[in-house]
Amino acid sequence: MFKKILTILIISLYSCMPFYAASAPLESSTRPPCTKSLDNAKTDWWFIRNKDHTPPQFNTHLSYDLGKYDAICLGDTSRKVLYLTFDEGYENGYTPLILDVLKEQDVKALFFVTATYITANPAIIKRMADEGHIVGNHTTTHPSMPSIADNEQKFNYEFTTVANNYKEVTCQDMPPYFRPPMGHYSEKSLAMTQALGYQTVFWSFAYPDWDVNKQPSHARAKEMMINGLHNGGIYLLHAVSKTNTEVLGDFIKEARQLGYTFELLP
Repeated sequence: MFKKILTILIISLYSCMPFYAASAPLESSTRPPCTKSLDNAKTDWWFIRNKDHTPPQFNTHLSYDLGKYDAICLGDTSRKVLYLTFDEGYENGYTPLILDVLKEQDVKALFFVTATYITANPAIIKRMADEGHIVGNHTTTHPSMPSIADNEQKFNYEFTTVANNYKEVTCQDMPPYFRPPMGHYSEKSLAMTQALGYQTVFWSFAYPDWDVNKQPSHARAKEMMINGLHNGGIYLLHAVSKTNTEVLGDFIKEARQLGYTFELLP
């Protein structure tokens, strides 16, 4: 009788506990398979834009489901919602200005940073966290993840150094979001990333903004960004871009006028 009552109490306790998908340990039934048996062939992230403000088409030739490894490229496609993300490999003097625009427009964003970016710009990292933005992991040395997936120690190092640097600056654990450098991935690297507790975040919009010596015009940049609007859009922008910085405020205003809202990934 006592065992029966104890069992009921335990079941009731677990049924009332909150579920934290991003940080809770994976149950044994949902753990990824042994990564040694998975394909490590490098795949480049790509998509095909649509012209009618619908989500783009993604790689349909994969032999596995990206969602199986907690990889996403879209947010909530049932609503006109956008998610701004910025990749940060080095500081080009524009991130504080981007943060100013985001604060003025009351928009939160996700910044993917490298280990060296954190150590070189601790005040910026702290400001990101203090102002409610998410700071995600973009590796220590910016490698192609499949190229190091056969070396588990090296693979894990790319994550842990960034996370440790972030905690040293902010006294907080790094949020479990990851963007693979250059968009390179394999089934094996995705599974290894998942095993470390991270969600891989790809994107559904990007444009040539990373070359600081070949920046697009304001008109061209805004045209591409507005034409690329779609429900659940995850925008990849590079914070080294002068054009991005100067058109960001106008883009946010115009997107809102078209009925879109800006949110953080859940």
